[in-house]
Amino acid sequence: MSIFEDLESEVRSYSRGWPVVFDRAQGSWLHDESGKAYLDFFAGAGALNYGHNNPVLKQALLDYIQRDGVIHALDMFTVAKRDFLQTFQEKILAPREQDYKIIFPGPGGANAVEAALKLARKVTGKESVINFTNAFHGMTLGALSVTGNSMKRGGAGVPLVHATPMPYDKYFDGAMPDFLYFEKLLEDSGSGLNEPAAVIVEVVQGEGGINAARMDWLRGLQELCRRHGILLIVDDVQMGCGRTGPFFSFEDAGIQPDIVCLSKSISGYGLPMALTLIRPELDVWEPGEHNGTFRGISPAFVTATEAIRTYWNDDDLEKSTRAKGERIAAAFSGLVETYPEAELTAKGRGLARGLEFASGELAGKVCAAAFDRGLLMETSGPDGEVMKLLPPLTLTDDELTQGLSIIDESVATVLKKH
Repeated sequence: MSIFEDLESEVRSYSRGWPVVFDRAQGSWLHDESGKAYLDFFAGAGALNYGHNNPVLKQALLDYIQRDGVIHALDMFTVAKRDFLQTFQEKILAPREQDYKIIFPGPGGANAVEAALKLARKVTGKESVINFTNAFHGMTLGALSVTGNSMKRGGAGVPLVHATPMPYDKYFDGAMPDFLYFEKLLEDSGSGLNEPAAVIVEVVQGEGGINAARMDWLRGLQELCRRHGILLIVDDVQMGCGRTGPFFSFEDAGIQPDIVCLSKSISGYGLPMALTLIRPELDVWEPGEHNGTFRGISPAFVTATEAIRTYWNDDDLEKSTRAKGERIAAAFSGLVETYPEAELTAKGRGLARGLEFASGELAGKVCAAAFDRGLLMETSGPDGEVMKLLPPLTLTDDELTQGLSIIDESVATVLKKH
């Protein structure tokens, strides 16, 4: 593995916790070059909701390449883009009575966020954006400005401005009513708060520690934004495409964001793709005012279309995701009860689940112990104190059972030593 250490930047991270060379992947499994199999409860940080090399999506991709379908097209019209737009409208937007236009902002989630922030400021003529404690929205400068993690913010090298953090749901552990602080600052002419163009929020904070907002809190946030003429942006990059159960993570709350950011699993196959959904009246862009070389990657359109046709014709995947999520929740609650002295906390929704430890050191040791036993997990939270699960939504019941067994053993090993 010396070639990686010799030539690749020190900025690499995941390879430090999983120091093997991976070679093949299928479904919920990764295999290293020696042939050892690892059950994947990481799933490309949520980019592989339908598993590795999903055979249905792979065949659609191979067929498209075999017929010399257009690969790169910027924002030109293509058959692949038309098929995607029609399918997304018919299978996702129309059944949910959602009326959005679609921006293809570039290949990644940060591109979707940057487009949302730029458009909100253009529409409203205001500069300030409200974000939330422990939020993560990407690593480009605009996205970093609305991100909470101090280590990631510190990498910017310049002041991150025009954004103001507010407390996320349960940040004060019920010590004050929801939005008391936020609303007071909005209504007090002496508060010094710049009038915001938008609020950006994650329904479940993935990198922030699997913090799941209550439905009432989300509804209250939308009502507050509408009352004060503030645009509501939902960052659904990691929690969208079925991760929490429904296609959009905000569906259970019954809210209608003004702007929605999607990426990661929208292509279905781990290919680069991002969308920024906007209410039609917000579409005030000039031609080319926001663009990017890789905003029209046709292979991603192909696999995205096939994923929607395959998995979102009915609610089977949604029901399965909720049921498997409840199995994890029950298992984690059992660990909380088994080790009361460890003060563990079970967190999450759907198949975005976390187990919070007293320190990042303990959570990291549990993930390392799981890796030794053939299971991939990462940590999240401000100090890496949350063991984070993002398995493929398509994992089998047996695979879930196997993964939970490894987690039980890993937690027991680490906590008994501690």
